[in-house]
Amino acid sequence: MERTISMMVGKGSLNHNNRTFTAKNVDKERSKCNKVYDKESIKKVYHSLFDEALEAYNAKQSRADRRIDNYYEKIRTSRQEKLFHELIVQIGNRDDTNCGMVESIYAQSALEDYMLGFQERNPNLRVFNAVMHLDEETPHLHIDYVPFSTGNKRGLETKVSLKGALKAQGFVGTGRFDTEWKRWVESEKQCLAEIMERYRMEWLQKGTHEKHLSVYDYEKKMRKAEVEELEQEISGQRDKLASQSFLMEVNVEALQSQEQILEENAAKAEKIRQETEQAKEDWEKVQIDKDRVQDSYEHYKSLEESTKGLYELYQSWYEDKKKSYEEYAEKKQYV
Repeated sequence: MERTISMMVGKGSLNHNNRTFTAKNVDKERSKCNKVYDKESIKKVYHSLFDEALEAYNAKQSRADRRIDNYYEKIRTSRQEKLFHELIVQIGNRDDTNCGMVESIYAQSALEDYMLGFQERNPNLRVFNAVMHLDEETPHLHIDYVPFSTGNKRGLETKVSLKGALKAQGFVGTGRFDTEWKRWVESEKQCLAEIMERYRMEWLQKGTHEKHLSVYDYEKKMRKAEVEELEQEISGQRDKLASQSFLMEVNVEALQSQEQILEENAAKAEKIRQETEQAKEDWEKVQIDKDRVQDSYEHYKSLEESTKGLYELYQSWYEDKKKSYEEYAEKKQYV
């Protein structure tokens, strides 16, 4: 199935991206399905990226008014550079890849693979916030990043610069209609298109054509594209083989670990079984002893009752004898 690819500059509304507030076009019931890939404090990212360069820069300044107290605030109020940039990535549209369609599952998988490889492909675009929205009409990514360049001779050695960041990654423009950004976006679209193929989707390119190419230049361009495609395929297969080998090693280690855990659990289970059997035997002995004690108690209780009866009988007999003796002694006294 064919699907379009959209890569647009976003407004950079983190509150919207992170659903701090809910817009009218958002289905609140599906917001829990959104996928968050990165959610960091941009201020902390600025500290990690620029503090060292800022300290070195300030140390070189002889005039206090040229020192920068807070690089984050400097860029935030700057008219030349943005604090951060946002890329919105979408496959298809609401008519052919709606979140309610089965086809959107393929788009979600492709977008996730694209997102998981974004930072590795773009080391100079520091991602600090990234989310896939599944609570709107079509699955799409919001990727917020801080572009930076290193080795600068003017200003900070490491500083915010989209053009410098893309140039460091090999994207150099030639003019107004062939910018670093345009070349980078086309490269990212091509990367996403290759990922889409894994999920049986083809990149539907609308309205794209090249003018004024001679037959020789066109064939040269096509041959170059085919060679690059083959090189990418070979590289991809090599990476895939390396990944599978690594996964095999991991699975073998995991299997050995699981076998060891099973043996340990079996030993624990046997020990528990034996302890349970012993406890059962001890309980039965206790019950037998309890019954014996109960029988003994009842026996001695019976003896106590019997002894008490004899005592009362002998007491009554004693009283009768005593009375008879006293009467006899009294009569004898008057004779």
